[in-house]
Amino acid sequence: MNIELHQLDLRYEKLRTRKPEAERKLVASLAEIGQQVPVVVVRGAAPPPQFVLVDGYKRVRALRRLGQDLVVVTCWDLSEAEALVLDRLMRTGEGATALEQGWLLHELTVRFELPLEDLGRRFARSTSWVSRRLALVEELPATIQEHVQRGELPAHAAMKHLVPLARANPEACERLVAAIAGKGLTNRQIGPLYAAWRDGLPAIRERVLTAPLLLLKVRQALGTVPEDEGRLVMDDLDMLAAVARRARRRLRQGVFRRLLPPERQEVHRLGAAAHEEMARLAERLREEEADAGARDPAGDP
Repeated sequence: MNIELHQLDLRYEKLRTRKPEAERKLVASLAEIGQQVPVVVVRGAAPPPQFVLVDGYKRVRALRRLGQDLVVVTCWDLSEAEALVLDRLMRTGEGATALEQGWLLHELTVRFELPLEDLGRRFARSTSWVSRRLALVEELPATIQEHVQRGELPAHAAMKHLVPLARANPEACERLVAAIAGKGLTNRQIGPLYAAWRDGLPAIRERVLTAPLLLLKVRQALGTVPEDEGRLVMDDLDMLAAVARRARRRLRQGVFRRLLPPERQEVHRLGAAAHEEMARLAERLREEEADAGARDPAGDP
C-alpha cells in the first residue's frame, strides 16, 4: 500500500550507519525507475494513523531528496520488538558490524526491557555475545557514535580501533576523531593511526592526535611499512642493551679471572666481535637519522 511520508515514525534511524556513496546511487536509481521495493513498517500506537519504519531508511531519505510525498510500504503484523529482531535476522547478508548490532541490542534492552538471556535466544546467540556488543556501545563515547551513524567514520574501524583507544584514553580518542571525522579515511588508514598511538612514545602519540592526516601522508611518501617493524627494531635495541648490562655485571663479579687461558682468549675474541658489530650499528643509526632528517624541510623525521 501507499502512505504519505509524514506518516512515518523514524525512531530507529539512529540504529543504522549512513553510506553517502550508496545513497547517491540509490537516489539516481529511484529517479530513473521509481521505488521497486517497499519499505517495512509496523503500526504505531498513537492516532492519527502512524507507521513505525523498521526497514528502508535509505529509501525514505532518497524519496525525500527527490521531493516525493508517497512511499510504498509493507506492514508487518508484529510488535516493534519482534519486527526489529526479524528484520535483523533477514538482513544477515549485509554484514552488520558488531557496533551496529550493539545499537540494536541496546535499543531492545532500553525501550522494551528485554533481558540479555531473551535477546540471546531470539538471535540464536549466547548471553556473552549480547553482553560484549552492548559493552561496545557503552564504552564508545556518544559523540563518536554519532560520527559513525552519519557515515563520517567506518563502523568497523570504530569497533576495531576506536573502542580500544576509548578504553585506554577517552580524551585521546575524542581528539583523534575530531581530527579525522568526515575526512573519508578507511579502516586500513585508521588502523595504523591507532597502532602508532598504542605503541608510540609520548611525542609520537601527540603527533597522532594533532596531525593524523600529515602522519598518513608521511607514511605514504616513505612507502608502506609493516606496523610492527618499528617496534621490532626497538625491541632488538632494548635486548642488546639488556645483554650488555648482564655481561658487564658478570665481569664485575670476577668471572673473567676464574676462566682458563683458552676460555679467556675466546671471551676476548667474542668481546671484540661484539664491539665491532655495535660500532657498525651505531654508524647505521647515524646514517639513518641524517637521511630521515633530510627528507623534511623542517628537519623533522
